[in-house]
Amino acid sequence: MDVIPITTALGAEINGINLAGGVSNLEARSIRDAFLEHKVLFFRDQDLTPTDLVGCARILGEPEIYPFIQGLREIPEVIEIIKTEMDTTNFGGSWHSDTSYMPQPAMATALYALQVPDAGGDTLYANTALAYDALSDAMREMLTPLKGINSSEFGYKGGRAIGMAKLDAMKGTFDTAAQTYESEHPIVRTHPETGRKSLYLNRSHTVRLADMTEAESTPLIGYLCDHMTRPEFTCRFRWRPGSLAIWDNRTALHHAINDYGGKRRHMQRVTIKGDRPC
Repeated sequence: MDVIPITTALGAEINGINLAGGVSNLEARSIRDAFLEHKVLFFRDQDLTPTDLVGCARILGEPEIYPFIQGLREIPEVIEIIKTEMDTTNFGGSWHSDTSYMPQPAMATALYALQVPDAGGDTLYANTALAYDALSDAMREMLTPLKGINSSEFGYKGGRAIGMAKLDAMKGTFDTAAQTYESEHPIVRTHPETGRKSLYLNRSHTVRLADMTEAESTPLIGYLCDHMTRPEFTCRFRWRPGSLAIWDNRTALHHAINDYGGKRRHMQRVTIKGDRPC
């Protein structure tokens, strides 16, 4: 098994391993070590069933049910994310960390490509620990006590499920009766396994800072979100059918680029249970 970094900021391709049917204890330990070091791992040329995909997620933790989309009937932890030739918007088309609006946000996400456009549809990733390290001492000191208010409904007119249900192939899979979530989390998060500090906020879910109005919060949130996604903190992944990406939501942002109008993209996803940020 070879671990090949794709940038010095984050991201590594893992070669020489077949994930279908499970991995050995030694392989699982190597994957976990690489995951903590590189924050997002990419596997090429995999032939995974939904059961295999859940097994890949279990290498890192406990798969959980995503609250807004109905999973596969036989394996509800697996959701399908589809953009058809008719859709103009996409799922995940902005910088964010998955489910940061929940009391215990997803620790990691596994995303597997079944069908991708011949051009476009890449995913960007950003290392929020590097972004934190690059701040001035005074800025880090100021941010340490701040908390962000994160909402599942932020940016979705009529609610998240109703808004995303407009995607053609995903109509009927969204739970329009799902509860809404709002959670308060520290802007500076300490990684529970590495102890490293990261910025933990995003434009998709962070409504405002605790004890501040949206108007007061917006300039600082905007500055930090722009700072986190500077090119030197990022990597870019070009999907192929059979590609798998697994990323650490505790210390990385991602952005699914919507640049493939008139083309179809079909992915399967599993989120991995996390803990309360601190």
